[in-house]
This record gives sequence, C-alpha cells and structure tokens, in this order.
Amino acid sequence: MNSFRMSLRRRSLLALPLLAAFPARADTWPNKPVHIVVPFAPGGSGDITARLVGKFMEEKSGQPFVIDNKPGANGIVGALAVKSSAPDGYTLMLATTSTNAANVHMYKDPGYDPEKDFQVVGLIGESGVFLVVPADSPHKSLADLIAFAKANPGKLNFGYFNASSQVPSEVLGKKAGVEWQGVGYKAIGNAWSDLYAGAIQFMCVDLTAARGQVVANKVRTLAISLPERSPLYPDVQTFAESFPGFVSTGFLAIAVPKAVPDDIKQKLNGMITEAVFSPDIHKRLTEEFALTPHKLDLAQCAAQDRAERAKWGEYVKIARIEPQ
Repeated sequence: MNSFRMSLRRRSLLALPLLAAFPARADTWPNKPVHIVVPFAPGGSGDITARLVGKFMEEKSGQPFVIDNKPGANGIVGALAVKSSAPDGYTLMLATTSTNAANVHMYKDPGYDPEKDFQVVGLIGESGVFLVVPADSPHKSLADLIAFAKANPGKLNFGYFNASSQVPSEVLGKKAGVEWQGVGYKAIGNAWSDLYAGAIQFMCVDLTAARGQVVANKVRTLAISLPERSPLYPDVQTFAESFPGFVSTGFLAIAVPKAVPDDIKQKLNGMITEAVFSPDIHKRLTEEFALTPHKLDLAQCAAQDRAERAKWGEYVKIARIEPQ
C-alpha cells in the first residue's frame, strides 16, 4: 500500500512541469499586466487609438494594459519584438497598414511574415490620410502644389514616417507626373518640426494623427485619400476628384503571435469589439478621428488582413518603390 502511494506521488510530481507548461487559458486571462507594443513613436494615430482601446480593456479586466512604444524601420522593430514574445496573450501588437500590409512589399526580408507569425484579433478602424502643407504655405490647393512641382522638378520634399505617409505621396507623384523627394523620419514629431521649419513642404498624414494640427490651424489640408469626401471635412477634396480611382485607405488593429491559444484570441476579439463600439470610444473614433470601426470575428479579421496586403502590394507597385 505504501509503495502504491509513493508511486502515485512520484507520478504527480512528474506531471507538475507538464501542467506548468500549458499556456494560460481565457478563464484566467488576464491575471497580470498586458503589454501593447506600438511599433511607432508616441503621437501617431496608432499610439493614440491603442491608448484609448487599452484604457477600456484595462477598466474591463482590472489589469493594467501598458503601452510600449518600439519605433523603428517602418514598424519592423516592434513587430519583431512581438514575434519573439511568449505566445501567452500578454504581449499584443498594434497592427497597422505598415506592419501587416505594406512592409512585405517594401522590404526584401522584414524578418517576419504577418500571415504566419500573427493573428489579427480585432479591428480598431479604417481610415485614410490628409495631404497637408503648413498654414502659411503658398500652395492653396492640390492643383497649386502639382503645378509648382511641374514647374520646379525636384524642388519639393515630402516627409514620411510609415507606409501610410510614404506610399500615397509616391503614388500621387507618379499619377501627376511630377518629381519630388521623400525624407524619412523615425517619429512623426520630427516630421512636423521639419514641415514647419520648411525643410519639407508637404506630408501625407493619417487623419487621426493630423487632427490636432488641423484643429489648431497649423496646417492646410489640400486633399484626403478616402473614396468620398469626409462628412467631418466636407471642404477637403479627395485625391480621386483630380485623379479618378486614386484612393488610399489603411487600418489599425490589434494582433497577437499566431500561437496564442484560440480561447484567448476569442476573448480579445470580444473585448476589442466591445471597446470600439462603446458609445464614448465609438464617438471619438468616428467623429474626432474619422476612423470607421467594424465588427469582425477572427476569421473575418484574417480575411481583412490578407485583403489589405494584396491592396497595398498594388499601391507599392504603382508607387514604383523598390524593396529595400
């Protein structure tokens, strides 16, 4: 009898490491702080909306949702950090047009595959960009800017800090038949400073990130990249009004490493959807930031992610951007 008890005890002890190795499950998740890696510097559209959604999930779960800004290489630095993290649901990524759609077309080897390495678990919203110039710019319209560029080849510089700001500017140049030079920045704040100092003459900026500058009348908006004029900015023409078919839209979402347990992915999907459709956040996303949220389940999130990659592959081709 004693021998039998000892055998059971040994088996129980041997089983402990196996039990400890099982990933966290949704019924106990989260029971410690969750980190949301934002692969860009503070102040951009992704940073702003990640903090908004993270705060809601923090209040809902009772656990801190900490924003970790890891800028660099068009979002690659942050994406690689999430790829190498433990797939336990405690490290999330702010997935963007750059990280999940454009980088695979703009880099020969970004070091990750958004299809194989990540799963989008919730869409925050879709939107477009403004083309902005300083408020004191001599260019009063998109036609003015293009006319100047045609008369002065290579004399205009535009700033960019992610794919959503670079690619539309390049596509516009190709469609308009003009030459202008792009200047890359690690952070949006540096790009704003150079725009006001005159080192660059225009930028394409996500509607969310540009809103503060627009409201403060620091910039003039010459065009918007949405299919139709925005109800929030009815006086701003679309690119398509001058160049039919020219639309450039992107997205903001939350993703996790692919190996995160499915039940945690489901729980995240529910929390994110609840967050973006809560009255206060939905109002801010739509009325302040011109973002359009969507209720997507996990399969729909994956399909949307693939569609965005295909779409941005076409954008990059039109822009004639050679992979680095």
